[in-house]
Amino acid sequence: MNLLRNLPNLLTGLRLLLALPVAWVILEERYDQALLLAAVAGISDALDGFLARRLQAESRLGALLDPIADKLLILAVFVSAAVVGLLPWWLTGLVILRDLVIVGGALAYRLLIGPLQITPTLLSKANMALQIGFLVLLLAGALSGGLPVALLQLLMALVAGMALGSGLQYVLLWSRKARLAGRRGA
Repeated sequence: MNLLRNLPNLLTGLRLLLALPVAWVILEERYDQALLLAAVAGISDALDGFLARRLQAESRLGALLDPIADKLLILAVFVSAAVVGLLPWWLTGLVILRDLVIVGGALAYRLLIGPLQITPTLLSKANMALQIGFLVLLLAGALSGGLPVALLQLLMALVAGMALGSGLQYVLLWSRKARLAGRRGA
């Protein structure tokens, strides 16, 4: 029973461990292996939260590690895909900048105001799902000679728009929380 309760955290740990091998095989241009590892990571992302709720095994450790695993995996895949020319650097930079703004905002809030209850928004969850789906399609396309240019441009525009929208949403939400906290403290 204890193993079942720890299964969500083990899946999150697996995703953490998969980030570097996924990046490595992308850099080696072994896209079949990259696709397989990325798919396993994506499935583990969907499964860990589901199992945590289903098994009533939600934990503080899991709540902390899950977004770290997500961000590390996304960072590793986007950067390695940009290095080998599958993605433009501007999109990789935008995705990384979004995460830096969110992490920086959370740290600033914590240091200046106090504890922050971090809960992913629906838009943030959609952003992550879109990024994972996009990367899986990108790797699948790399196996077959690349995605059609029009499809690739559409998907990149969607990923960029979702990253901007999701990042802006966090900035607005936490700014409002900071203003409210400032009023209560005054």
